[in-house]
Amino acid sequence: MRKSFLLLIVFVSALTSNAQSKIGVKIGYIDMDYILENVPDYKEASMQLEQKAQKWKQDIEVKKNDITKMKDVLKSERALLTKELIDEREGEIKFLENELLDYQQKRFGPNGDLSIQKTSITKPVQDQVFTAVQDIAEAKGYDFIFDKSSDMTMLFSAKKFDISDQVVRTITRAEKREEMSKKQLKAQEERENKENKVDDNPALAERQRILDEKKAARDKSIEEKRQLAEQKRKDYEARRKKLVEEQKAKKSGTVTDSTSTNNKTAADNFNKVEDKKTALDSIKASKEQARLKVIENNKKMLEDRKKALEERKKKIAADKEAAKKAKEEKNKN
Repeated sequence: MRKSFLLLIVFVSALTSNAQSKIGVKIGYIDMDYILENVPDYKEASMQLEQKAQKWKQDIEVKKNDITKMKDVLKSERALLTKELIDEREGEIKFLENELLDYQQKRFGPNGDLSIQKTSITKPVQDQVFTAVQDIAEAKGYDFIFDKSSDMTMLFSAKKFDISDQVVRTITRAEKREEMSKKQLKAQEERENKENKVDDNPALAERQRILDEKKAARDKSIEEKRQLAEQKRKDYEARRKKLVEEQKAKKSGTVTDSTSTNNKTAADNFNKVEDKKTALDSIKASKEQARLKVIENNKKMLEDRKKALEERKKKIAADKEAAKKAKEEKNKN
């Protein structure tokens, strides 16, 4: 604890010193535990290792139970055995206990199989994280990035400075790129640029989160309506099938003419009502799809306008900078 506190003091001192000589120090942090849990390759390897560890634990329990049974048998038969037999059995039990301790150390000791294999699957991911952090720091101008799960104690950490998700995306993107075509790579890069803009702008990130929630709610509502329409269709088919069967029964003479007439009239009325309901549901679904399409088009148009505005701002800034340089060159001459 004292060591962590001293490290924290050194870090704060360095940060303060740097802040005096540089305006706008940019800080970020990662959570290595969170990253490891969200990297697919590590998760799969970790699950396989956990299955091995469970098998080793079961083996240990079996050995323990065998030793316990041998002790119980010796205890119950001790009065009937000679000293030589008792010594022999106790020696065998002692041997098995030592063998069990050796097995536990081999599997779960500080230098055991579990520790070695865990390091072997963790280190490659840690190397990837280190590379990804360097790339993100250079691309986005971070001055400090440190690990929340390390020995350095963090008394407070604002979520907006957490770049763990960016690191996870960087690692998974690198894995996916190896399997992508040129067209897919271009589309992936466009998505990455959009995600990076969201990461750099907390307000935009919050707005994107709200839009995603609204879209999810909209999709859920559409799915519920679709399921309801499907259930109505099934009920309609079941009732129509029943009426058809009754009409067939009438033709075979198993029902009276009056009953058959009533059933036919009911069937005709039912079909008309159900056809009208189906048509209305179809119209509602079409209107809903059209409304959603208009919303998506408006959203795309807004994004295009924002993009054009950003490009225009960049061009104006570049023109101003060029004019400024030209003026400075002119004044020097």
